[in-house]
Amino acid sequence: MLSQLLTLFGFFALILVAVYWVNRAVILFDQLIADGQSAWVFLEFTALTLPNVIRLVLPMAAFVASVYVTNRLSSDSELVVMQATGFSPFRLARPVLYFGVVVGLMMAVLVHYLVPSSRVTLAERQSEISQDVTARFLIEGGFVHPVSGLTLYIREISPLGELQDVFLSDSRKPEFKTIYTAERALLVRSDSGPKLVMFDGMAQSLTPASNALAVTRFADFSYDIGALIGPATGGRIGMDEMATPALLWPDPSEVERLNTTPEALIFAGHERISQMFLPLVSALIGFATLLLGGFSRFGLWRQIAAATVLLIIVQLLVNAAASAIRQSPELWPAVYGPEAAGLALGMAMLFYSGRARRIRRGAGLAVAS
Repeated sequence: MLSQLLTLFGFFALILVAVYWVNRAVILFDQLIADGQSAWVFLEFTALTLPNVIRLVLPMAAFVASVYVTNRLSSDSELVVMQATGFSPFRLARPVLYFGVVVGLMMAVLVHYLVPSSRVTLAERQSEISQDVTARFLIEGGFVHPVSGLTLYIREISPLGELQDVFLSDSRKPEFKTIYTAERALLVRSDSGPKLVMFDGMAQSLTPASNALAVTRFADFSYDIGALIGPATGGRIGMDEMATPALLWPDPSEVERLNTTPEALIFAGHERISQMFLPLVSALIGFATLLLGGFSRFGLWRQIAAATVLLIIVQLLVNAAASAIRQSPELWPAVYGPEAAGLALGMAMLFYSGRARRIRRGAGLAVAS
């Protein structure tokens, strides 16, 4: 039974990952191709999002595999035979528990190592791509309009990367318009994004309401060219990119950098740990619910529907608990509540199925006598 669970789990996980991955890939394809990136960059980005996609589908794949195997054993009467030989529901559930533990270990590798590592790499690559997108606006010998109201002209770009005779017109704000001219300029990178540093130039600011013109000459002037493509967010390490030990034992400097509280980081760490139990809960609920039905020629579609509803309820509890704890991070121990409730529900259904079978067997013996 364990081998069947693992085989079908791999099959369903592959299908679900493909569906989620294709959906994510379409969005990335539109974004990257619109920015002029190559197919290699598209494949790299989609590969970096794959660990998080797998994390999302593992509990669902464990549930589907558990339901499918249990339903097939019941339709082939194998489950009835095992119960007739004296196997208790808890004994029958042992392979399902082993299966849930194996998938939980896979989830642990994902949430504690693969997903944070891929997010860090993805953030770094996004930062590099944003720099490349900005650099593509610097085209010599032509007027470029990166956004509405902004015009950039560069006469020549030297082999060393120095920009000669720069013209920049900024009329994005209707209350005033500014024209920058400079003999030369450089594109430099900073923590907040790329900057255009202009030398030996002047800025002419016109206020249309009063027709006032102000001229300012400068030896050097820095212009935030990163604003042409929006705020620079790539490369910043947030909670999702941090290692689990750093979340569970937060450093005061990290707390200050993220502008949050130690309890919020602790909650994020324990939320990752709680995700390890979701595959076990999903598999146990799927098996225990179908075990309540016994053998039926019409199948176990009612039990399958009930198991699906129960799994949805558990997931809603997980989302509700996470939302409530984010408002009050000091309540982080409650993050384990939905998983504990799911395990308790599965054990209760196993106990009830065994008791109901003993009652039916006793009634049958009484009728026979």
